[in-house]
Amino acid sequence: MKTTEPGSRIYWKLFVTNFVLSACTFGGGFVIISMMKSKFVEQLKWIGDDEMLDMTAIAQSAPGSLAVNMSIVVGYRLRKIPGALVSVLGTVLPPLIIISIISFIYNWFKDNAHIALLLQVMRAGVAAVIFDVVISLAQNVLKTKSILWIGLMIAAFIASYFCGVSAVMIIIVCAAVGLVHILYAGRHSGKEERGE
Repeated sequence: MKTTEPGSRIYWKLFVTNFVLSACTFGGGFVIISMMKSKFVEQLKWIGDDEMLDMTAIAQSAPGSLAVNMSIVVGYRLRKIPGALVSVLGTVLPPLIIISIISFIYNWFKDNAHIALLLQVMRAGVAAVIFDVVISLAQNVLKTKSILWIGLMIAAFIASYFCGVSAVMIIIVCAAVGLVHILYAGRHSGKEERGE
């Protein structure tokens, strides 16, 4: 999908969107993925649904914060390096400002019963949003109707939840399977073109 708006307006919208998403997101990277999908795919229609799934896989596989990685990938997809820089700036500013303020009032903050209660309530909301992300990503995998990808998703879940396998190991194995699949598909299509 392509954006039809002028460059300067896209940079501003990219910055403001990421700033607002980052400022209103509690609970880690998986929460912001759902919000980014809602904004960039469903509302602005700048990115396709399948493309968002691919971006999530790339961001999850790379080291660092998932929210920052996603903003880099989305920004780069829309406006290359300048878009990535603007997007990252919008994403990192809210936590930087909030943490800086909290550091000054930490002693009051940590003993306040109202703040503790607020954080407990927010955990329930975070769990619901993460569950929504899991369902959404699983639906996208199921839409492929590929036995390989669906089987890999189920195997990854079993390995992580029941066997306690490290997420890093699961990502490496899934990446290796994807690479082998791409190489095999490329070789197979090459043989078909040559009529072998």
